[in-house]
Amino acid sequence: MWKESWSRLSKDRKCLLCGLGIILWVSLVSLVLLLPATCRIAAAETAAVIQDVQVEGNQRIEDDAILRVIRAKSGDAYDAARLSDDLEAVYKMGWFDDVRVEVEKSDQGHTVIFTVQEKPTVREVRFSGNVAVEDATLKENIDITTGSILNIFNVRRNIKIIESLYKDKNYHNVKVRFDTEPLENNQANLMFSIEEGKKVRIKTISFDGNHAYDAKTLKKIMETDEKGFFSWLTSSGDLNREELQQDIYRLTAHYQNNGYAKARVGEPEVDYQGEWIYILIKINEGPRFKMGQVDIAGDFIEPEETLYQHLQVTDQEFFNRDVIRQDVLSLTDVYADKGYANADVFPQVRMNEEALSADITFHITKNDPVYFERINIIGNTKTWDKVIRRELKVCEQELYSSKRLKRSVADLYRLDYFEDVKVNPRPGSAPDQMTLDIEVAEKPTGTFTFGGGYSAVDKLYVMASVSERNFFGRGQILELAVQTGGSSRQYSFGFTEPWLFDIPLSAGIDGYKVERDYDYYDRDSTGGALRFGYPLFDYTRGYVKYAYDVSKIDDIDEDVSPYIYSGRSTESSLSLSMVYDSRNRQFNPSEGSRHSITLKYAGLGGNIGFTKLTAETGWYFPLFWGTVGFLHSEGGLIWDRSDKYLPDYERYYLGGINSVRGFDWRDITPVIDDDIEIGGTEFIQFNAEFLFPIIKDAGLVGLFFYDAGNAWADAGDSVSGLRDSVGFGVRWYSPMGPLRLERGYILDPQPDEGSGRWEFSMGGSF
Repeated sequence: MWKESWSRLSKDRKCLLCGLGIILWVSLVSLVLLLPATCRIAAAETAAVIQDVQVEGNQRIEDDAILRVIRAKSGDAYDAARLSDDLEAVYKMGWFDDVRVEVEKSDQGHTVIFTVQEKPTVREVRFSGNVAVEDATLKENIDITTGSILNIFNVRRNIKIIESLYKDKNYHNVKVRFDTEPLENNQANLMFSIEEGKKVRIKTISFDGNHAYDAKTLKKIMETDEKGFFSWLTSSGDLNREELQQDIYRLTAHYQNNGYAKARVGEPEVDYQGEWIYILIKINEGPRFKMGQVDIAGDFIEPEETLYQHLQVTDQEFFNRDVIRQDVLSLTDVYADKGYANADVFPQVRMNEEALSADITFHITKNDPVYFERINIIGNTKTWDKVIRRELKVCEQELYSSKRLKRSVADLYRLDYFEDVKVNPRPGSAPDQMTLDIEVAEKPTGTFTFGGGYSAVDKLYVMASVSERNFFGRGQILELAVQTGGSSRQYSFGFTEPWLFDIPLSAGIDGYKVERDYDYYDRDSTGGALRFGYPLFDYTRGYVKYAYDVSKIDDIDEDVSPYIYSGRSTESSLSLSMVYDSRNRQFNPSEGSRHSITLKYAGLGGNIGFTKLTAETGWYFPLFWGTVGFLHSEGGLIWDRSDKYLPDYERYYLGGINSVRGFDWRDITPVIDDDIEIGGTEFIQFNAEFLFPIIKDAGLVGLFFYDAGNAWADAGDSVSGLRDSVGFGVRWYSPMGPLRLERGYILDPQPDEGSGRWEFSMGGSF
């Protein structure tokens, strides 16, 4: 049948089919002949082994660092797909601009060669156009430094860091670009070009939903404020995201502390428009609740009426969340002070929606009492343990007391040996036991100073001193000082043992030699003192001091006080003092007070005899914005003895930096005929100061003051009333001691007094 079909085909079609048949036959023959060879080649490729893996082109990056990310190793079977993965891994290291892989074949195996082109390294990072942020600040925050790989992705990430620094300073339109400067040895300089733009400030702060308080009242509660006329000085209008979030808490607290218990303040909506910021704060005030019934329930360790005395919420007309919180702390402290350190106080608040009142029940669970199992002292490398432990008002095996523990920490700070004191209570070996870790961070307590200066009393002077407030870590005080100036020469020595015989009995010894030129005579004195002190009451110590002084008076002017006697005189005296001191710091205190009264009797021998009574009081109290108020007053009386004499230098004179400022030293005094100054037998002075921080961390403060005072004597005449002055100054509590520079203006100047004067001193103040 195929013959009939073939015969019907045309000649051309027969030729075409014959040609196709020949081609198909040749292809089949070729495939049969080549298939074994192809299989042999594939088998050879599959069986090929990597003889070696090499790295070329690297100059700074070591071979081992690159080979570490390459999985192909010598002896492995050759796999082209794996080499592709290795090439990608080397590139991802970020150190190379280009990576290529080549394979050299041999009968022994394949040698794989990775050829890399290293990215340049940074020689120098530069900035231009930056004014608001200094170069040093930018370099501290970016992580590109000399020797870094110039990675474009890292550069772009650091651009974001720079922009973030500017946006934190409210330069939200900042633009940062970069450029590179190629150098030899495959290095480059990286330059950031900064276009700061203008500072974006807050234009308006608006509220939505406030009805009880207008916008002006709410803005006063916030630290964030709108741009003002003095924004360049006060930074008003600056946006601080953290501060703004705190303002939301302040607004919420304001509402909830004034009866709006369900008030809610939403997240602020901040809208940036060009050079201005617009802030919208939405408020849902809710109803105002009055304070309802207040109850206490649970475990009582004191009569219920006594516990109510610790509550302030009972005096509130409207619901006040902050007062409730304070009452919880007060009740907790009451229980903790009795040993119940784990007492729970939970305020249950019930809102009466109809009566719009809030009833509160304080539920108290005292739990078991807790004892101090062990007290560990940590961090002291110099101070002896016993010096710290003797200041503690808590002891091991005693009941826990929060009040005595807080007082212990305060007393440790008052030693002025430590920068920081941390208290860490930990569970003890049983539920009713507590381990107390007291960790201290010591600070230098010894000083050596050598220098000079100028003071109103001594004029130009030089001084050197050595003092140690924690001698050998025993808490002892050692002081040596030498000072010489235009009108005085002083040499002094002092040593104090605060805990004699390991009891709170302080003992000290002093010695001195002073040569001083007064206005009308010269005095050379040598003497010493033996003193003791003992605690009498809380914050109160009593002191007993015996002093012996031998003075020589010479070079006396003709017209001088009749109480100035030429020659040698001896003073033997006994002083009794009582001092109350609750200041939080010895220098630059911000709260507390110091009061003292001293009775000195001279005449236990020698030719000098008198009785002197002196009283002093000083109060420190915090005001606002870190400022401190200080009120001080001092007065005294002297009674002489008929059988002995009262020397001039023991009488009262006012004026000078530690008295009534603006007046010359010893300028306020009674006088007799021909204006001869005789010194007072009684005096009083008042001082008021307003202190404000200038550089708080450095201890630099400024002050304004008002002083008043006068001295009187029965035998002389004084300017009637009090002499007063006003002024200003600065104080620096330096490592050498307090430095004071103050200017006083006399309010009622007398002839030849002038209007006031500058005062400078180094040392303590009243």
